[in-house]
Amino acid sequence: MRSDIHFVQPEEALSCIQSGQRVFIHGSAQTPVFLLDALAGQAHRLRDVEIVSISVYGDLEILRPEYAASFRMNSMFVSAAIREAVQDGRADYIPVFLSEIPELFKRNILPIDVAIVQVSIPDEHGYCSLGVSVDVARSAVNTARKVIAQVNPNAPRTHGDGMIHASRFHAMVYCEDALQEVNFGNKVTEKEMRIGAHVAGLIEDRSTLQMGIGAIPDAVLKCLGNHRDLGVHTEMFSDGLIDLFEKEIINNRFKQIHPNKTVTGFALGSKRLYDYVNDNPAFNFLDIDYVNDPHVIRRNPRVVAINSGIEVDLTGQVCSDSIGTYQYSGVGGQMDFMRGAALSEGGKPILAISSRTSRGQSRIVPYLKQGAGVVTTRAHVHYIVTEFGVAYLYGKNLRERAKLLIDIAHPDDREWLDKACHERFLHFPV
Repeated sequence: MRSDIHFVQPEEALSCIQSGQRVFIHGSAQTPVFLLDALAGQAHRLRDVEIVSISVYGDLEILRPEYAASFRMNSMFVSAAIREAVQDGRADYIPVFLSEIPELFKRNILPIDVAIVQVSIPDEHGYCSLGVSVDVARSAVNTARKVIAQVNPNAPRTHGDGMIHASRFHAMVYCEDALQEVNFGNKVTEKEMRIGAHVAGLIEDRSTLQMGIGAIPDAVLKCLGNHRDLGVHTEMFSDGLIDLFEKEIINNRFKQIHPNKTVTGFALGSKRLYDYVNDNPAFNFLDIDYVNDPHVIRRNPRVVAINSGIEVDLTGQVCSDSIGTYQYSGVGGQMDFMRGAALSEGGKPILAISSRTSRGQSRIVPYLKQGAGVVTTRAHVHYIVTEFGVAYLYGKNLRERAKLLIDIAHPDDREWLDKACHERFLHFPV
């Protein structure tokens, strides 16, 4: 490390934050929990500090009810760490496409006073890396009046848009905490594997993949062992990709843009994943307004976008961010990639869900729950996949869609779905 790098204590670094300011928080695996806990310790001097973020992870002290007068989260994605606060009215949610969040910063719709980020150790030239979460953090750093860095030797140094010179930081605080880890692979069941097999059957060799997070995308990846020459251009990825890289199933050779490179905005998973991408030139972590731009995505042929949802109505409307009025997640990048894949030559936008919830409720429903948010409209939907098969809805009328979706619903739910359709479409079935 360079001898001119100077670290300060958290209290000194955070003293620049004042009441009424807007503070950006780095997210996902790079969530700076150490500094956020120190910020909670300054609650006595602060009032009405607005915290903006996307997905944050960890047990965040500042979200506790006793700090509500000092800090209020205004998040563009509702991760598990803040769901309770949102439901209790102590935090807010901004619905926005992930690709457009940087514009909120650049156009001063959400001007940032202070950004708090977690970065790698400075190299010999004084550059730190935003690690495995470049996404919207790059634009936040570019536009914030002041930037506070939590410098951590456990943060990977990644290639792409995440390099920041130490001179950009108002203050730097040293920390050796482990990055936030999430294990998606251990949640994959036989049901998800059947879904994964159906989706894998839709993927051609030389396709470019985008996948969301969770058990179903990981199940799809487990079913790609016989594929060849796949590429990746995705907003995020997790551990499920590593084996496919090591087996040369994913090699990015046939991508039209960024050939031989995996393009992503962020990564979230285990330490194995963070070690794998550390100083690995095969990965480009880029600003999310580029990664998720549908006009960029479409430039690769055969883009396959694999996303999931909470429920789908019989016309094809997809709710992915809420359970009725209960805000569960966010708009995220689903529509960015569903649209980009649809515009790609030979592309396939795929929505993969289990036919039922863990409580046995059908995810295919006559009508979305009252208050549910439509993330992917019925005009954008092409493929819906469950463990019972594939429904191709593109170009189908409403009655045709209903029949196709009932055919992939759980067998025990098909009779009542038939009845509901008969009430809506008098000549159902087609």
